[in-house]
Amino acid sequence: MPEPVTITKGTCFALFAYDIGQSINLTDAERRILAGTERGRLRHKTRAPQYFEYRPAPLRHVQEERVFDIHQYQVSSTVEVMVYDFGAVTITYRFPLDGPFNRLLELSEALYENERLLTESRTRVEQLIQILGPAIERPSIAGEVEDYIIFSIESCVPEKPPLWTSNETDLAQILRAERTPFSEQEVADAVSCRISFGQDDAAVIDWHSAVLFGKEMDDVRAVLEFANVELLEMRILDEQLDRALDEGYEALSRKPRLLSLPGSYEKDMTHIAQLQVDSALLFERVTNTLKLLGDQYLARVYRLVSQRFHLEAWDASILRKLQTLESIYGKMSDRAGTRRMEVLEWIIIILITLSIAISFLPIGTGH
Repeated sequence: MPEPVTITKGTCFALFAYDIGQSINLTDAERRILAGTERGRLRHKTRAPQYFEYRPAPLRHVQEERVFDIHQYQVSSTVEVMVYDFGAVTITYRFPLDGPFNRLLELSEALYENERLLTESRTRVEQLIQILGPAIERPSIAGEVEDYIIFSIESCVPEKPPLWTSNETDLAQILRAERTPFSEQEVADAVSCRISFGQDDAAVIDWHSAVLFGKEMDDVRAVLEFANVELLEMRILDEQLDRALDEGYEALSRKPRLLSLPGSYEKDMTHIAQLQVDSALLFERVTNTLKLLGDQYLARVYRLVSQRFHLEAWDASILRKLQTLESIYGKMSDRAGTRRMEVLEWIIIILITLSIAISFLPIGTGH
């Protein structure tokens, strides 16, 4: 049996991502919450071009919080708020960690869809909307929330063998907040997305949580946080496109009235076009915010978390629905054009008929 591992220094980060509007003017937002704000930056483990960063950099704001306990773990007195220009906000709570490593399973279970933190974070987001005011375009809190847990372990005893290789069973249960004994296949799957930069660090990433081993892992945590926000926006965008497709199909299936005017389709077409533009802009903003091509290690981290979150499948689904929406718009445009041609044809027929009828009418002659 391996020797029990004790954490001597670590932090648990509980992340809650919300969508609060179409977009946020970060310059205006920074003026409104000036105290304690700064722009988010990535710290690279390797040399990387400076332009591989957030574009634009999100707004980071630290707030004070009253201390309370979650399953014998005390929440830190500071709460971090990260505001993104595409309308997303992340609320992050911190829990100092120490003690037996296997106790993290209790904390992982307690944080799984924790109602207290969900309620508290939503209240904090509502207060933030009031502060930002007109800096938010179309302010509205979406019903969806995406939470994620990051356990960052800086030091433990014993240090050897590495914790991520000697306690894989406990690690798998912590990652999935599941006390049921796992099979070998389930353990292997839970810890399969693992990456290391040096010999003394590792990041093990799963869908519910991630465990980071080593010092100065803030860059990896930042990538995980952004991927969690991206997942939320992809979910919301996918649902918006589902509604847009339903509305488009309904408008396309609606039988035209006999005496409908050529412009009767314009309202539906304008609505579909607006949905297209809004969806495409949000998709581009989210997918182009984080630039990691110059940092190969962080790029690999992003690929791993994308694999766990199935972000490529979400992207493919959204692109397919955008193409379908474009097809619906094209058919509606063709129908409107056909209707205009029909009206013009009827006008020509009526004018010809009138000209013929007038030629047969008796015309009085003067004496």
